[in-house]
Amino acid sequence: MSMLASRRAVIAGASVAVGVSAIGPIPTAFAADYMAGSWPATPLLPELDRHLISRFSYAVTPELAQQVSAAGGARAWFDQQLATAYDGSADNLADWWPHLHLRPTAVWKLQMAGTRAGYRVMYDYGRRLLVRRLISPKPVLEVMQEFWENYLNVSVNGDSQFTWRARYGDVIRKHALGRFDQMLQEAITHPAMLIYLDGANSTKDHPSENLARELLELHTVGVGAFRERDVKAAARLLTGYRIADRDDWTYSYDRSVHATGKVRVLGFKSANKRRDGRPATRKLLRYLARHPKTARRIAHRLAVTFVGDNPSPALVDRLAKVYRANGTAIKPVLQALVDSPEFAAAGGLKVRDPSQDVVATFAVLGAQLGRPEQDDISGASLIVHMAETVGLAPMAWPLPDGSPQASSPWTSPARMMASFDMHWRMATRSQPNRNITYRMPEQWLPAPSIALRDLVDHMSRVIHHRPSTATLLQACCEAVEMDPGEIITASHPLVTFFMPRLLVVFLDHPAHLTR
Repeated sequence: MSMLASRRAVIAGASVAVGVSAIGPIPTAFAADYMAGSWPATPLLPELDRHLISRFSYAVTPELAQQVSAAGGARAWFDQQLATAYDGSADNLADWWPHLHLRPTAVWKLQMAGTRAGYRVMYDYGRRLLVRRLISPKPVLEVMQEFWENYLNVSVNGDSQFTWRARYGDVIRKHALGRFDQMLQEAITHPAMLIYLDGANSTKDHPSENLARELLELHTVGVGAFRERDVKAAARLLTGYRIADRDDWTYSYDRSVHATGKVRVLGFKSANKRRDGRPATRKLLRYLARHPKTARRIAHRLAVTFVGDNPSPALVDRLAKVYRANGTAIKPVLQALVDSPEFAAAGGLKVRDPSQDVVATFAVLGAQLGRPEQDDISGASLIVHMAETVGLAPMAWPLPDGSPQASSPWTSPARMMASFDMHWRMATRSQPNRNITYRMPEQWLPAPSIALRDLVDHMSRVIHHRPSTATLLQACCEAVEMDPGEIITASHPLVTFFMPRLLVVFLDHPAHLTR
């Protein structure tokens, strides 16, 4: 069988969600062989538990499943994650890139000296994000940091926001499971956001409307909920925040350039008499964070991200109500979301984006990363380029609206082919191949001797955290050109030569590409 035919076998019975189709009816023989397995099955979480863990982690590995079982099930594990997110166990993870700790002035000087370009520092930031997602004991925190960094997007690509961008990520992480009103106040007036949306150049004589417009349109009430006069008023109130010239990058507030005078933004009013407009700005941001339309906008974004691309208005309304009733606290909204019948019915409806696919692939293959050297070709260094090649590096979306949370943008043929190529490289252990430890082919065997049908079931449980099916067994048998009853040992050609073909059946399958 050709490699192309092998990859076609992967898509047997594939889901429409990722734009592939079945290769034909399942022969009765495969169904009978599938039922004939005798190997003791690797235990699995209940399907609803698997669904919750899949949405709020980056891969349901056997190790994570054991933690969930030890916690008393997925719902208990989820509450435990929320309660202990900031217990310190996820601090300083993968702290391998020292430039991320430098002051903004030092980061700029590195660029000017040609020692370390800003975009390379941002590659380091992406690397740290991805490795954290792979190894963190607090996956819910990692997932929610990703959610909010997208919602309050400051692209890592740009002329100068890279000077402050790592620190901006730290702010989002601090509030990711806290309260949105507090997060919004720190995010909107953070130097990275001010640089990105021209707030650092906004003065009473020349107020910039860019930050004010995105604050209203993207971060809070949404399109159609405000008028141009609201944008202009908010822009005036947001004047005064300054970033020093390009030799310094110091963050300050300059009272002399703040625009005083009455402002009205929607239902918010301020006399704005003081030359220091920061107290009034904080009040405006608190008002906007607690606005009913903001509540509904955030509820909709959460539902799209964690439930499905077209969430029901009833679910959005319920989540918005919980958000407002709890003073913009995020945890109660997440608890209401995972307890909803809509969430329970949404298993497998979300397609992994490029970064999620890369992290999940590392995880299910059992890849262990070592500390990298600067810009080497180790796994920890290449991981960000792998996501970029599949479709998008983390936090690299150039527009203020953040990367798409719906599934459809990530289902193009080009994206699928890029994922397939990445899966093949990892299955063959050809890239990355430095400073990384893979599970070796013989380590996939749960016993010295096992029938192919039972090995397929075992691997399905390890990689997909689901039992095998007759369709999957057929795809695997076609990929390696073997019968279901073939006895596999460590010296069998399947292990010594054909294991990559078998692995990509699982990695290219919709069960891996969705969550």
